[in-house]
Amino acid sequence: MTRDLNTPAAEAAAKTAAADGQSLNVAARMGRWSAQHRKTAIWGWLGFVIVAFLIGASVGTKTLDNAHSGVGESGQAARTVDAAFPKSADEMVLVQSATEKANSLPFRAAVGDAQFRLSQLPYVYAIESPYTPFNRSQISADGHSTLTRFKIAGNQSTAQKRASGTLAAIAATQAAHPQLTVGEFGQASSDNQVNDAISKDFQTALVTSLPVTLVILLIAFGSLVAAGVPLLLGLTAVLGTIGLVGVLSHISAVDQSINEVILLIGLAVGVDYSMFYLRREREERESGRSERASLAAAAATSGRAVMVSGFTVMIAMAGMYLAGAPTFTSFATGTILVVAVAVLGSLTVLPAILAWLGDRVEKGRIPFLARKKWNARESGAWARILNPALRHPVVSVVAATALLVFLAIPAFSLHTATPGVETLPQNIGVIKTYNRLQASFPGGPIPAQVVVRAKDVRALPVVAAINELTRRAAASPHFKQPITNTVSPDHTVAQVDVPVAGNGTDSRSAAALTQLRDKLIPATIERVPGATANVAGYTASSADFNDTLKSHAPVVFIFVLSAAFILLLFTFRSLVIPLKAILLNLLSVGAAYGVLVWIFQEGHLQSVLGFKSNGAIVSWMPLFLFVVLFGLSMDYHVFILTRIREAFDRGRPTVDAVSHGIKTTAGVVTSAAAVMISVFAIFATLSLLIFKELGVGLAVAVLIDATIIRGVLLPATMKLLGDWNWYLPKWLEWLPKVGPGAGSYAPPSEGPDASAAAVKHPPARA
Repeated sequence: MTRDLNTPAAEAAAKTAAADGQSLNVAARMGRWSAQHRKTAIWGWLGFVIVAFLIGASVGTKTLDNAHSGVGESGQAARTVDAAFPKSADEMVLVQSATEKANSLPFRAAVGDAQFRLSQLPYVYAIESPYTPFNRSQISADGHSTLTRFKIAGNQSTAQKRASGTLAAIAATQAAHPQLTVGEFGQASSDNQVNDAISKDFQTALVTSLPVTLVILLIAFGSLVAAGVPLLLGLTAVLGTIGLVGVLSHISAVDQSINEVILLIGLAVGVDYSMFYLRREREERESGRSERASLAAAAATSGRAVMVSGFTVMIAMAGMYLAGAPTFTSFATGTILVVAVAVLGSLTVLPAILAWLGDRVEKGRIPFLARKKWNARESGAWARILNPALRHPVVSVVAATALLVFLAIPAFSLHTATPGVETLPQNIGVIKTYNRLQASFPGGPIPAQVVVRAKDVRALPVVAAINELTRRAAASPHFKQPITNTVSPDHTVAQVDVPVAGNGTDSRSAAALTQLRDKLIPATIERVPGATANVAGYTASSADFNDTLKSHAPVVFIFVLSAAFILLLFTFRSLVIPLKAILLNLLSVGAAYGVLVWIFQEGHLQSVLGFKSNGAIVSWMPLFLFVVLFGLSMDYHVFILTRIREAFDRGRPTVDAVSHGIKTTAGVVTSAAAVMISVFAIFATLSLLIFKELGVGLAVAVLIDATIIRGVLLPATMKLLGDWNWYLPKWLEWLPKVGPGAGSYAPPSEGPDASAAAVKHPPARA
């Protein structure tokens, strides 16, 4: 393709395009400005990304601590403890031997060595020996294990960093006593090693996703330059957003998994948006338009589709602000920002790069992959799927719907729980220690925390109530030993740690929590005038988080569905299109839920995916997947429906417009879906269970959406509805014509001679 296609007719078309109808198309105006000021757009974008990333890296990312990430009663209790007690982290050293008893000289020597090494660290204090009379419960029932408790001074972030020193001290103790097993576990040490694992997972995902995405883009575009442009946009959008979130986190702290979520969403949408844009520009160029006119046409059509898709995704993500949990607030901020940055880049720096490259975008052609033609042609492969769906729409709708409902059946038994130790990589040192500790001291590592408030918790009535609570708990099979009590320096708060039966989220632990909240506390602490008690801890926080999500989920669902309906109503000026899109997407989400439950909750494919089921789905996963999947699935819907509406507005019957729109978008949409599925699937290979669930859930949903929904249900339902697809009641005729057909471009009909007449504004048929 050469530059000799800049004919007077084509230039006239470009001028007409630039002047006609652009007040209704922000994307076209942004693309035109960027193409005319490409140096400013390109260097401005690079400057923004570099500055944002460097500033974010320099200030760091402030993550949510345990005290401020909780909700409900447990969250209130955690904040009470955080405010009343000195900032510190509780840690434990476990010493074990299969042969030696705790009172033997080698065993005592190892315990003493660990205590001495820890005492040399200036931030370690309150070291408790298991050999004192008051700490006999820190020797296991079989006498082969001991616990040495200590504290690390500092808030959660500081203690996590300082845990590197305590872990090193315990590792040195282990090396000095190889005949025994010595390990450390606690909040700070687990945060230290788990965050290190998350960081490695992030690097793995980034390093793996880039070459995989590049390979798919090479297959899709056939040249190195064309493949590199979408990848560059997606990567810079992710890096810029990570920097912005780092800065914003000092205003509102974010979840520790935020960077992984940004990478997951940002790379997918950034690459997809630029693929849509680039593909349309190349099609217009091949059809005979000049470089300038082709870029203007792509901006006015695919640019608008990108803008509508981006707004739909962002509105869906905004639903997480209504979920009532700080974790979702941070996810909403991160995902909205990365989508906004990707849209901004698609509408500014992308047209600037394409204007600078011109036909050189096809440089670096790959043998056997290079395209001879870009022009939108009806895909033969998709025709074999689409044609039967259009010939037999009723059978297709019934069969496809039945399949999706079948896949969704396991979702009716969905059970959620806060991520616990069992969801973490089991090869981490602290997790190995935890598993041994749990076996020797059941319930000890994850006790329920009864947080008592009073004017003076040392007052006799309060002390008597706490003692009675302790006595009743010790006599109940729902709880374990030892039960400990700590008083705050100002004597207004007491924390009673009560080890619970079970693993923290099972029925035994749930029964223990119910016993505490509904029976023991009302019968003891709450009988004292002026005294209150709340329960915190792993079991309580998991239950409260689930209850919060259940109560807020309807609000989130209604918001997302309503916002998507209104946006699509305005975009396509049809009452049927948004209703049908919502129903199809709900089917897709339901099927993805079912597959997620079948795999991770019921425990199928454990050996394949490398995990051990804990019988539950991560508590925030269903709601997060809903908003993300609903938003992302709209990408394809908007892009495909835009092409269908263009064809319909040019006079094609609805059935022909549906067939033409889906077949001509099949190549780029399939490639875009392949990018998303590949990026998401990479997360299924990472070490943390939450990333596996996230990756599988998103990959399955996109696969369903790109095949069953787009290839069967969408065309079949549109065939059945016919012109009713575009039904708009008279009382909604006031809606502005901002969608396809309103000041947009119709593709040139045939060959290069059509370029002069390519720009037109046919009336929308609605």
